Amino acid sequence: GQVLELLRGVQRGSEDRKGWLSRLRWALQNEDTQQKFVRLDGSIRTLTGLFTSSLAELQLEAARCLHELSHSSVPAVAEACLPVTSYLLTYLSGHSLELTELCLYTLGNLVVESQAVRKQLLPQGIIPVLASCIQSPHKAVLEGVGYVLSQLLQAKEAPTEIIPLVLDSALPQHMLQLVCSGLKAAMGAAVEFAWCLHYIICRHQDNELLLALGAVPALASLLLDLAAQMPQEAPEGLELLLCPVLRCLSNLLAQTDCQAPDRRLLVALFLILQGFLQQHPFLVHECLWLLNNLTADDPCCCSALLSLDLLPALLQLLTCSQMGTVLVLTVLCNVAEKGQVQCQQLLQQPLLAQLLPLLTLPDPEAVGQCLELLHLLFLHCPEAAAEFTRQGGHQALEQHQSTPELQERAWALLDVVRQPPGAPSACQATLAASS
Repeated sequence: GQVLELLRGVQRGSEDRKGWLSRLRWALQNEDTQQKFVRLDGSIRTLTGLFTSSLAELQLEAARCLHELSHSSVPAVAEACLPVTSYLLTYLSGHSLELTELCLYTLGNLVVESQAVRKQLLPQGIIPVLASCIQSPHKAVLEGVGYVLSQLLQAKEAPTEIIPLVLDSALPQHMLQLVCSGLKAAMGAAVEFAWCLHYIICRHQDNELLLALGAVPALASLLLDLAAQMPQEAPEGLELLLCPVLRCLSNLLAQTDCQAPDRRLLVALFLILQGFLQQHPFLVHECLWLLNNLTADDPCCCSALLSLDLLPALLQLLTCSQMGTVLVLTVLCNVAEKGQVQCQQLLQQPLLAQLLPLLTLPDPEAVGQCLELLHLLFLHCPEAAAEFTRQGGHQALEQHQSTPELQERAWALLDVVRQPPGAPSACQATLAASS
């Protein structure tokens, strides 16, 4: 009925063709209409004809119709648009800013819904085309490129088929540049490209190229700049950029033995933590992940955490959230693992008193990390075991004697706290097996 009438109106080539296209565009906002439209004989062919027309007004209106179609979550609708993908790519290098933007978002939407579309776009050269678009001076175009790219990089076949092509192109260096200059230039584009880098880093085994481009120092220095603006001049939406940047750095440090950034980064992390703790608690987890990866194998970072007097601020986060508790305990374990000197510095804080209530938590992961930390403290500073007993620690440990995943560690620690002072510690032998 109505859909057919709209298509006929568009096909007739009457005076009011633009009016018919405009009515069709409104109708195509409906899911049902989209599906009916693509089933009609010649519908996509007609739109393609107008989209490639030399009349700019008709071309733009047809592009808007295609954009509406691309919003469909039905793969069949995306696949009906296959004949138009090569034209969408061609017009990305056109002169009309609005048309370029429409083409980018249409491509991005089509890519989400259909593997067939992605398979067709790769040999058509979508990656080189995006690599040339990313050099555009227009913010709107940059954001559109970021959108298309982030959709492509999340596809299930990305690790084998898409990421290698992206890494072979000029895209990575431009992405890194745009992320790191995002505050001065285009925040929206910087956020999109930061996620793009994140998808590459976490789905690709070998990030040599990004490391060679200086991704670690560049991202670390971006975090220093951001922290320096906290909280007075923090730009709107800063948390949206921080999240993927923290993840990128975290994963790069976890995957490689690259040189950890300097100790100023630790201070920057705590400034960011304090600035966002109330409004955006999700960022606390991201900062703590990075802190964990910084301290995991790096004695210098652990020493810096202590010498810069950041421990009190870290301990304040012990009860910020369930995941936060586990992450803070993990960082404390990283520090305690480094030996006696570090454990003594940890014990200068009222640490044991803060760990006691954590042993009563219903979360076995948090309790497990807490037991691990106590093991390290008792191992390197046997006097801590006696202090822990004085504070009533053995009752807290006894609760976990019957928890299957915790009982071995609880028993081993109970053996230590029940020993008379000065007796040789059995803790080392017992816990080496179960930690």
